[in-house]
Amino acid sequence: RRFAYANTDGQLVVATVPIHSKGNSRHRRHLRNVDMLVLPWENEIDQPMIGDTDTNLVFSPGGRYLAIEHPARNSFNVISIADLGSTALQLGRIVQVTPDRFNSFSAVWGRESKDFAVDEHASELESSKADLASHGGATVLFFLSDRDINLEGDTNPWGTRAPSPRFDGYSCIHVLPLRSIKDSIEANEVNAFIRASYGGGGASEILAEGMKELDLMLKAVNAASAKADESDDDNFDIGSSNAIPEEQPYVIDTEINFGNEKDTSFKFARTSYRLESIPAARYAKIVSQLSDDPSLLIVTKTAKDDLKLSVLATTAYPSDCITDETLYDDGVELVDVSTDGSYIIVLVSGKLKVVPRTAAKVLSLAKDTSTAAIDGLHISVWPALEYQQMYADSWRLLRDYFYDAELHQIEWDEVFDRYLPLVERCGKREELDDVMRQMGGELTALHVFVKGGEHDGHDGSSTGNEIASLGALLRRSTEMNGYEIVEIPERDPDFHMIDRRPMYSPLTEQVLRLSGQQGLKPGDIIIGINGEHVMNVPSISMLLRGKAGESVRLEVQRVTSKSKFTELRRAKMRLLEGSNNDEDIPAATEPLVVVPFSADDFDDLLYAAWEWKTRVRAKILAAEAGFTLGYIHLQDMRGAPAADAFARGFYPDHDKQVLIVDIRHNSGGSIDSWLLDTLQRKAWMYWQGREDTDGGMMWDEQFAFRGHLIVLVDEKTSSDAEAFARGVSELGLGKIVGKRSWSGGIWLSSDNKLVDGGITTAPEYGVYNDKYGWGMGIEQMGVAPDVEVDNNPRDAFEGRDAQLKVAISVLKEWLKKEEVVLPKKPGRPMNKRKKDSGGCSA
Repeated sequence: RRFAYANTDGQLVVATVPIHSKGNSRHRRHLRNVDMLVLPWENEIDQPMIGDTDTNLVFSPGGRYLAIEHPARNSFNVISIADLGSTALQLGRIVQVTPDRFNSFSAVWGRESKDFAVDEHASELESSKADLASHGGATVLFFLSDRDINLEGDTNPWGTRAPSPRFDGYSCIHVLPLRSIKDSIEANEVNAFIRASYGGGGASEILAEGMKELDLMLKAVNAASAKADESDDDNFDIGSSNAIPEEQPYVIDTEINFGNEKDTSFKFARTSYRLESIPAARYAKIVSQLSDDPSLLIVTKTAKDDLKLSVLATTAYPSDCITDETLYDDGVELVDVSTDGSYIIVLVSGKLKVVPRTAAKVLSLAKDTSTAAIDGLHISVWPALEYQQMYADSWRLLRDYFYDAELHQIEWDEVFDRYLPLVERCGKREELDDVMRQMGGELTALHVFVKGGEHDGHDGSSTGNEIASLGALLRRSTEMNGYEIVEIPERDPDFHMIDRRPMYSPLTEQVLRLSGQQGLKPGDIIIGINGEHVMNVPSISMLLRGKAGESVRLEVQRVTSKSKFTELRRAKMRLLEGSNNDEDIPAATEPLVVVPFSADDFDDLLYAAWEWKTRVRAKILAAEAGFTLGYIHLQDMRGAPAADAFARGFYPDHDKQVLIVDIRHNSGGSIDSWLLDTLQRKAWMYWQGREDTDGGMMWDEQFAFRGHLIVLVDEKTSSDAEAFARGVSELGLGKIVGKRSWSGGIWLSSDNKLVDGGITTAPEYGVYNDKYGWGMGIEQMGVAPDVEVDNNPRDAFEGRDAQLKVAISVLKEWLKKEEVVLPKKPGRPMNKRKKDSGGCSA
């Protein structure tokens, strides 16, 4: 009847729901009757307990204790246990049970292997019915911890791209006993004879001795019990102290003795131990302990980052052998436990299974072909009412997630009432989007977006009406009776794949030569597609509808590109017609089989071609100005693709005199700190071997950039790209050139989804420092460049880049004032021996 959650203010809330009354409506429970408790912001040793959407809260089997996973003040994840009272909801101690020197997570209440053996033997004692029953209470807390740090990758700093070790995400399973040996013996005297938690080592020998004593005790107790039964059968009193009590209808939690209050020495926490028979792995989650077996159900990340589900099966006590019984190698999407703890819910490859939490059922899970029927699930939706619900949810989520609890002093209830009449008039999702944008705009914060959701005809699925692209700019030509190729965009020719995707035009030599065909060039003419003349339709796009990823046959005239086929045809015509002028001989048509790609792929190609042209132009301008230059363009700051783009551009050119990081049009992300960290490396020592070369073996810190840095920004530089530009300025790493940026300086996580999968994003995390205060001078202001220059739209369309030219000029003047050169070698190596060869004075 208890539940817990973290609200959007970061508070941890616990509530007890009253038992439902079967009386009339006047006696039924109401929200005001729900017993609620807000936990303090800190545990008893003053570590913060701030909740969020990822906070894991786990009740003990009886509901008295709550395990709380939360970041400590140093950002490492720790586990605290709150005592909430066994009957009424009443806060006791909140004890941190793992140190903050490493991450501890995935807490699961359970019992040691020996506890199952204790219960089995205790059941043979009559007194167990009254005193020794465990009542399902947990005796230990299982959790994962990465305290056994394992580094992967290079542990030597030498090599290209500044190799460095990485943390591999491995963790081990640890166990925290919830009571001492003395307390366990007092709770159940059988624990005096069966003491090894998981057996192994000398446990079998010790157990044998204990079992002998236990057997003698059992015989004595049973003999005494039989004698008492003979004398008391006729006078047995149900109400007497000898009566067998009814089975408890609920679980009774084990009383936890945490020790001294505010114990910063972690005496209780450090009674935990690692299950050494279970190897370290990339464990993602301990799902649960099985209900009738000490084995653990666990989820592990594979080398391919898939999820594997397995049972860490414990063999019969006192063996400490634990085997990995794999249920599913991959395809695991979700694993969880039902609210009452009786069932395991598994979603694998779209199939949903629900099985009892017993060893027999869980171990046979993969073989069980029965699944829950979810394929035919449908819901009936009244769009007008759903729009009103989503509007209300969007308004509420903005209220609850916005970084400022006072909502910039806006009367938020009035905002709801103001736009509600418009919602009632919405006839489709796009109209609702417009209303929610206006409503969210009242907050005057830049990171409020309305996107996603269910839109008619825009569900993201591919349709047969999508127009494919041949990867070239074409011009309809009546003179040539076809479509002339005006331009085939060229991207960086040194990279055949970018982020594991090939991205060349389908008409290029790079693509066609593998099939034995020759690529086309600007000036060549496309005459037909799949047997249809291109001039028979209003637009060539009509013949490419739905053809993305499919082979099509082109009929082409090679006006610019030359092929053997054309040369042979002209030679034949010269022989037949006696003409020596090739211009009098019409160009031959020849077939070409290509695979068009999507319009989005063509957009990507155009962008990559612009990036390549800009890089080449920057290199040429720098060479003309007399210095060496590195150029990096980042389309965004999102994850691996952005990090890859930076690595491709930075490390080969880290030794240049100047560096331009171009973040114009950058839509943001989250890797600014990694880029700033890399750019802050300093060269303080230089290496030199026997070879007489300037720079020798480079410098330390390896791959530190020693030159002058320019960051290019424009009005479309946004979010994390703005943070990067501000960081470059604040840390004194370089200068900013271009136009004032977009002005979004409140960060977000995009967690506040609506019922149809759409979202009105809430700016959730304000940023500040002593100089700029809230918003870092970015929010509603943008990053102002040190040198302001705009690109004229016409000039930009024609390929001219004023911002790049000004950046080169700034760098040229900068180098005149501050040269970037290697330090001179100090002459011959120093000889410490005395020149008078008089030997040692001693």
